[in-house]
Amino acid sequence: MLTVTQTAHAQINEILLEEQEAKYVRAFISGGGCAGFNYGFTLENDTNEDDFIIENLIIDAMSMQYFEGATIDYKTDKLSGSQFVISNPNAKTTCGCGSSFSV
Repeated sequence: MLTVTQTAHAQINEILLEEQEAKYVRAFISGGGCAGFNYGFTLENDTNEDDFIIENLIIDAMSMQYFEGATIDYKTDKLSGSQFVISNPNAKTTCGCGSSFSV
């Protein structure tokens, strides 16, 4: 089960209002980064057959296995700016900026 906070959903809605050509925000996991895997977000218009859909957030099946039990939130910080923040209990290590992890 993946949890998406109300703050993250509100930000997703705001992004989609600004980017009217996109219907969804896709969250995904890719290889690389200083800790092994990277979190990523992109805009999409279509879903795939294996996508998990949580309102207007979509995640592919391969990425979902790494998001299992995680929480996606959106934080605003005066020093580091605004960003989606993933709290992932599956991550054994993370990088300092929180955008990559290892399992």
